[in-house]
Amino acid sequence: MLETISPRGLWNRLGRWLAILFTFLLAISWAAPLIWAIVASTRPASEPLGRGDVWFGSYLTLENYVRAWSLAPFDLYYVNTIVIVTMILGVQIITVTLAGFAFAHYRFMGKQLLLFFILLQLMIPTTALLAPNFSTIRVLGLFDTRLAIAIPYFGSAFGTFLMRQAFLGVPRDLVDAGIIDGCKWWQLLRHIYLPPSMPVLIAFGLSSVTWHWNEFLWPLVVTNSDKSRPLTAGLVRFTQLGEIGAQWSLLTAATLMVIAPLFIAFLVFQRRFIQSFLHSGLK
Repeated sequence: MLETISPRGLWNRLGRWLAILFTFLLAISWAAPLIWAIVASTRPASEPLGRGDVWFGSYLTLENYVRAWSLAPFDLYYVNTIVIVTMILGVQIITVTLAGFAFAHYRFMGKQLLLFFILLQLMIPTTALLAPNFSTIRVLGLFDTRLAIAIPYFGSAFGTFLMRQAFLGVPRDLVDAGIIDGCKWWQLLRHIYLPPSMPVLIAFGLSSVTWHWNEFLWPLVVTNSDKSRPLTAGLVRFTQLGEIGAQWSLLTAATLMVIAPLFIAFLVFQRRFIQSFLHSGLK
């Protein structure tokens, strides 16, 4: 006996299929640059890209990856990037947690005004701070060091605001109970404020690592040698190899080598990533 479907059920089913099709097309459009980079990186270096010929070459090869690794000290770049990102994240976790706790827990004169000036930094373009930051680094004698890249990011207005909002969501009754039991401020922070706010802190950490792993302009300005350059700044040498411009197959191979750790980490821990952002409310 054939199943009869009502017109409403038919429209609902059609709507679901259209939503799936739209989502699939949207995913393909977002993935197109990455797909092109993978294809271009396997194109023979002897076959330059041309108008109407930007995809597959006459054969597939991995020689671009081998050559890219030999042309740049990627092992040193990876070490520099990991050290810089870890240094920034370690300091930021301390500073944004303490600042968020101060703004959420204490009442003091000028708190709202101070918070306003901290959040005002979010509206200042990063490029507007290049000159004063560079001048400060030169005065401190830190030019061309890993610390020079990390110092401007030790504080985070975004992280401070995020942790403040998370701490404000902690029930005041729990805080009052801790105060009555004689908890010091660090005990309140450790045992009452932090446990329910961990998803927010993890989400901020993921955003920080992603942002500073991909940071390009400031490391390029403040470094002058491979000893302190991260991966992104090291890519500059691949734009200067060709006589008439970049060798795109080689450049895409080097670029994929730069983003590979983050991409693999996301594929492995994507469920944890998504859960952290959903619990934090971070878009």
